Formats: sequence, structure tokens, C-alpha cells
Amino acid sequence: MISRRTFLASAAVGALARGGFAFAAAAPHSFRHGAFEVLVVSDGHLVLPTNFLAPDAPEAERAPLLSPAGQSGEQYESPTNLTLVRSGSDLILIDMGSGDRFMPTAGKLWENLKAAGIDQDKITKVIFTHGHPDHLWGTVDELDDPMLPNAAYYVGGDEWNFWHGDNATRGLPADRAGFVTGARRNYAKIKDRVTTIKDGAEIVPGIQVIATPGHTQGHLSVALAGGGGLIIGGDVLTHPLISFRHPEWRTQADHVPEQAAATRARLLDRLAADKSALIGFHLPFPGLGRVERADGAYRFNPIG
Repeated sequence: MISRRTFLASAAVGALARGGFAFAAAAPHSFRHGAFEVLVVSDGHLVLPTNFLAPDAPEAERAPLLSPAGQSGEQYESPTNLTLVRSGSDLILIDMGSGDRFMPTAGKLWENLKAAGIDQDKITKVIFTHGHPDHLWGTVDELDDPMLPNAAYYVGGDEWNFWHGDNATRGLPADRAGFVTGARRNYAKIKDRVTTIKDGAEIVPGIQVIATPGHTQGHLSVALAGGGGLIIGGDVLTHPLISFRHPEWRTQADHVPEQAAATRARLLDRLAADKSALIGFHLPFPGLGRVERADGAYRFNPIG
């Protein structure tokens, strides 16, 4: 039997798709948030195994959430949305995309920034949510030189320690061993410009990081003050239906699945209570929306 909750979620994705809730890149999306100017730019998309999405969930519950979104095959496309924030004289990039060594469908950040009229040399700061390839590997170019040699970089202390510790090689599946090599290669090229940070650190006035662990051991999100609040969530909430309708479902990509599920629940509760806006790295471009409680779970309502 399909539960009422799953049926309603299935109907919702159909309505969202008809309303332009598409899984495709678009022109950069800009808006003001309080004192900040925000630009969301596509880095392209990833092609991932569909079984990454809640592999342990009952098929009768999972299929109605995936089929209307065109995700019933063996693979699906996952958008990658990069956020750039202007704060006074600072231009702050949150994550650096895939670069040219992960997937041919991604690594489009720099060309899309250029098309948007953004001079990458003007970027002063970079905040990393975590060290997965699609967030970090754009740090260096094809010659392993830093793309932003003069920027200051901010990395969660727990995240830095994970990727540089023995647990990175022991704790990840063999098919992700290259993630460790890539993370260390990219971090090594900027290590002299890295500041390690922890929960609550303020990067500039009004921009603060919050600990959202589980997807990786030291995953961070970024909170912007003013304007009702905005959280740039990295990979805490990665699917427009599953993450919101069933935050308790385990995903293949999470390093610590139980912790990731607890983090999702806490963040969803905060977003719904505070009515803060959210930008999700893997949500349909531009990944911007608000969260509301619905039918015993949550719903993502895109805006912009």
C-alpha cells in the first residue's frame, strides 16, 4: 500500500515539475538578502546511480517519489549549485565545484561566472562545506595550481582532520578511495592560506558557519543574517522530495548515516520554524526555497 504521505509527495513533484521545477542548469540567479548580494551559479550536474537515493527504503514508498521526477532508471542527474556572496568589499564563494577531473558534465563554474560578468580574481574568500569532489576539486586547475591563489580559505577543523587522518582511507568504501587522494591534493595546494574553523565561527559580520555533520564528519553549512535568514546547506538536504518527506532514510553518500539523518531532522525543524530561506547544492537550480511542515513531514517550496 502507498501511504497518503507518499501519494501527496508524488503528486507534489508532478506539480512542481509542471511549474518549472526542472533538473537542469539555467542562467545565474541573483537576489539581495539583507545587506548581501547573492548569486547562484551552476557548476553543471552529476550523473549518479539511482540506488544512491535511499537504497534501504521500501520500494513501494521510494518509487512514487522518484518516478515523477524522471529518476526511475539506473542513473539520475543531480544539479550542482554554487553560491557567491558579496559582503562589502568581500566576494565570498561557498565551495569550488568539481573542476575538470570528476565528471564531464560538471566543472562549469568558472565559465559560468565569467559569463555572468564575475572576475574570479576578485573573489577574496572561500568557505568549504566539505571535502567531496563536487565541492572541492575545482580548487586547482589542470596543472594543480590554485584557481584562486590570493583568496583566504575556511575549512571545518573536523573536516580537515578527517581527510588528513587514517580514518579517511579506512572508513570509506574502496570505490571512493580516490576521494581521499583528491581531497589531499587540493587541500595541499592551499594549506598555507587555510583557516580551520568550528561551529559558530563568523567569517565576516553576518555570515556564520553552523555544524551540520553526518554527510561527512565535519560538514558545515553557512548562515546569512538578515532578510529573515538564509542557510546555504551544502549536502545536508540533497533531494527535493526524499530529503524532506523522509529525512530518516539513509543515503549512500552519507559517511555517518544515522548522524546525517539526525542533522537533517534538526535543520528541517529549524528552517520550518524560522521560515529561513535555503539554498541546496543539489536541489533543482537555483536550489532556493523555503521549508514548511506538511502531512507529518516537510515540504520544499522553491522560490525565485
